[in-house]
Amino acid sequence: MPTIIEKIFQTHTKDRVEVGETIWLDIDLRTARDFAGANVVKNLIENYSKDYIADAKKTFFTFDCNAPANTIEYATNQQICRKFARENGIKIYDVDSGIGSHVVIEEGLAYPGITAVSTDSHFNLLGAIGAFGQGMGDVDIAFAFKTGKIWFEVPPTIKVNFIGMPSGLWNAKDLALLCVKELKRISLGKAIEFYGEIIDSLSLDGRITLSSMVTEMGGIAGFIPPDEKVIKFCEKASGKKIKPFYAEDANYEKEIDIDVRDLEPLVAMPPSPSNVKRVRDVKDVKIDSVFIGSCTNGRMDDMQSAWKIIKGKKIKEDVKMKVVPATRRLWKEMLDRGIIKDLVEAGAIVSHACCAGCASGQIGMTGIDENQVSTSNRNFKGKQGAGNTYLASPETAAASALTGYLTGGDEI
Repeated sequence: MPTIIEKIFQTHTKDRVEVGETIWLDIDLRTARDFAGANVVKNLIENYSKDYIADAKKTFFTFDCNAPANTIEYATNQQICRKFARENGIKIYDVDSGIGSHVVIEEGLAYPGITAVSTDSHFNLLGAIGAFGQGMGDVDIAFAFKTGKIWFEVPPTIKVNFIGMPSGLWNAKDLALLCVKELKRISLGKAIEFYGEIIDSLSLDGRITLSSMVTEMGGIAGFIPPDEKVIKFCEKASGKKIKPFYAEDANYEKEIDIDVRDLEPLVAMPPSPSNVKRVRDVKDVKIDSVFIGSCTNGRMDDMQSAWKIIKGKKIKEDVKMKVVPATRRLWKEMLDRGIIKDLVEAGAIVSHACCAGCASGQIGMTGIDENQVSTSNRNFKGKQGAGNTYLASPETAAASALTGYLTGGDEI
């Protein structure tokens, strides 16, 4: 019996869908960001004489990497995309919109069962809603813009069963870090399906957090079968009647059980997302700055989790705390709820919606030997500055901002 990715593929190709086969896929949604978007335009113009876009209604630009542009190069690249979009009837979600992978969910452009590609390496987070998303290079995305198709090798799928429920404080980020640690060498080049009581308990925001870090697990995409809440959200956003794909007695390459009954606040030590330890074992790390945001933890659940810990308190005097919601819609919701006011009064810097911490100093970088707790997905040297980046949940990031040391949210 087919897995979720095989079912999605079979409805988007006339080719035989079997593991290892290379097939042509029809792509429902294709996007390019400000990073690599100009190269997509360049490839289209250099390789095709006219009719650059197969279907403008399925094609979009989303500007989030350097938004608004703070270098001439980015400003130029964004303007190249704007000009091309105007000439070809393509809609742009410009520098005031937020992270593209989140915008397409909020706008109802992405929903369960579709296929989507982007220049964003974390576009596979669409597995959070049961859709197939994939990040690709600018040559591949240009071809998808032109033809509405791409080729893809059908990957094997592994099934992950989470056993039990944690009794203490935990966050979807802690679950994601545990998975990066446990699955990195197993899930390389494979699709993953996640199951268990802990999965059933996740909100859409938590599902996005877990699916976002499948890239760091080495996986193709991580599918979470959509529940009624996710389906209802996507139906409202898209205006469509949703028919999700579910796997039943599927043929998996492997099934893995992971016991989560002892899950607790975790942290990925620099310089690897898989270098995961318990926060309580590394509490002597002094913190210089905190970043809460990114495509992994920039949702309302994340902002509320940090806000509950920070509200009414003061951030440690020598700690810089930066907060960046994933989309403009979330930023407005934070404003309406008074969350921004409370965070600013506590001493935080709250920026406009964008990628921020992962995007070349969009909201500042760390200096040499500085330590930052970040809710983003990568802590490679240089990614968020010259210092050391510790990946953690919004609760751990907020608690660390108060104490000045790496601290779990369960200790505040």
